[in-house]
Amino acid sequence: MKNFRELKVWHKSHQLTLNIYQVTARFPQQELYGLTSQIRRASASIPANIAEGCGRGSDADLARFLQIAMGSASELEYHLLLACDLNFIESSHYQQLNSDVTEIKRMLASFIQKLKSSKS
Repeated sequence: MKNFRELKVWHKSHQLTLNIYQVTARFPQQELYGLTSQIRRASASIPANIAEGCGRGSDADLARFLQIAMGSASELEYHLLLACDLNFIESSHYQQLNSDVTEIKRMLASFIQKLKSSKS
């Protein structure tokens, strides 16, 4: 069992989620149960799955939850693009958030690879 709070990827994804909540607070009210909710859930799913994987008993379980976090990051990537195209997010905010998601995906991929190679 690993302590998720010690993982840099968890810290980055948690900070991203906090930033997402701030940005989506300015979305149109009619999107509260639509795109706002989708973006927030996808974002929060990343650190939540990292934490859940760390609470499991094996590296294989952790890798599986990191893969789920990766899927949530990809979903978030699309939702942010959609929000930008709908002019809900300023271009500068979109660029920063998208860059953060890309970095988190890179970190997750590296972590997954490390777990898989230590298994062999």
